[in-house]
Amino acid sequence: MAARISDLFHRRPVMRTFVGQCTVHGDVDMSEIEQLDGSMLARGCKRCAWDALHTTSRNSEEFALASAQRHAERAATALIGAGIAPRFADATFDSYGTPTAGQAKALAECRDYAERFPEHYRAGRSLLLTGNVGCGKTHLATAIVRTVVEDGAQALMVTAGDIVSIARASMVPGSGYTDRDVIVHLGGLDLLVIDEVGCQKGSEYELGLLHSIIDRRYQAVLPTLLISNLELHSTAKTPGVDAFIGKRALDRLRQNGGKAVGFTWSSMRATA
Repeated sequence: MAARISDLFHRRPVMRTFVGQCTVHGDVDMSEIEQLDGSMLARGCKRCAWDALHTTSRNSEEFALASAQRHAERAATALIGAGIAPRFADATFDSYGTPTAGQAKALAECRDYAERFPEHYRAGRSLLLTGNVGCGKTHLATAIVRTVVEDGAQALMVTAGDIVSIARASMVPGSGYTDRDVIVHLGGLDLLVIDEVGCQKGSEYELGLLHSIIDRRYQAVLPTLLISNLELHSTAKTPGVDAFIGKRALDRLRQNGGKAVGFTWSSMRATA
């Protein structure tokens, strides 16, 4: 069951196998594997790679090249599995522009969260990125995920809409899982990033589902990163984040030093 749920949320990179010519071993099975930006990385002869890793000196150029390729493959697999989309393949802290004081502050807050993630993880300290569209919230969240995944954490970026869709699909006969399985899986990750909160219909089922996931992570003292174009609290005229996850869930995200970073400047997309 756990593997089934994992496959629904954590995509595996595409891999293609073909017959190739190796100057040492002749005709061999070769392959190429998808990279974060959607390109394909040729893996070369598997026998040559094995020999380089296991029979050559660790100081040799062959060992260094084979090790670098293995590391690149594992890193790409982990980042793709964490839900980073090709559009954000180059989204890092260094590639985030800071022409305004607000952007510089948001960058500093997010970089600090990533660099001190072990501390935030132990405290179950969450982070909320809210405000205008096109201000780089997903960019910075991606940079956070990239940092923590490269340090060995199990993280996932997923939209609120996808969570709801996968949970609702469990009601189809023969699905092989329940919406509780969805809650349990998402409730146990080292870091869960829920994007596009507020783009759902706001039904009672959706609210209950997201509240249950956040509450399960709260009870387990696990951090959650939430992204929304809405303000945190609803007004008489405009719904806020609390209308889509529940006031209790929002309150729990703010506990134990959980921070909210506001993105209040104009969209960066028009000038990109």
